[in-house]
Amino acid sequence: MHVKYLHTMVRVKNLEEAIRFYELIGLEKTRHYDSEEGRFSLIFMAPPGQPECPVELTYNWDGDAELPSDSRHFGHLAYEVEDIYALCQHLMDNGITINRPPRDGRMAFVRSPDNVSIEFLQAGAPLAPAEPWASMENTGHW
Repeated sequence: MHVKYLHTMVRVKNLEEAIRFYELIGLEKTRHYDSEEGRFSLIFMAPPGQPECPVELTYNWDGDAELPSDSRHFGHLAYEVEDIYALCQHLMDNGITINRPPRDGRMAFVRSPDNVSIEFLQAGAPLAPAEPWASMENTGHW
């Protein structure tokens, strides 16, 4: 049996805010589909050079009353990053809360504007512990 990964879908409340967040973590828009009849938009965003690994942002034009307030049941999206400290600093500089700081130089978690948990893992060996990360406490849920 052959199985091929296609995408992970997450519902978003504010399309512009969601696109901005995923761009901040390094993804780029690979496809955009609007359905006038269904009144929804699908935006596919993937890491550069990896269009086969997208997250699908689903936006319902008339709102989404069913969108849960806590997406923890979903699990998380995970991305390998070149420099976890640099990415976390970039996100903090742009107003994103680092829910689980990379104290170990290897793993961090943030939440998207729609409360989706995003995990970042350092490529290769963990970075040496460094401040402010080493002593930073967790914030909220991750």
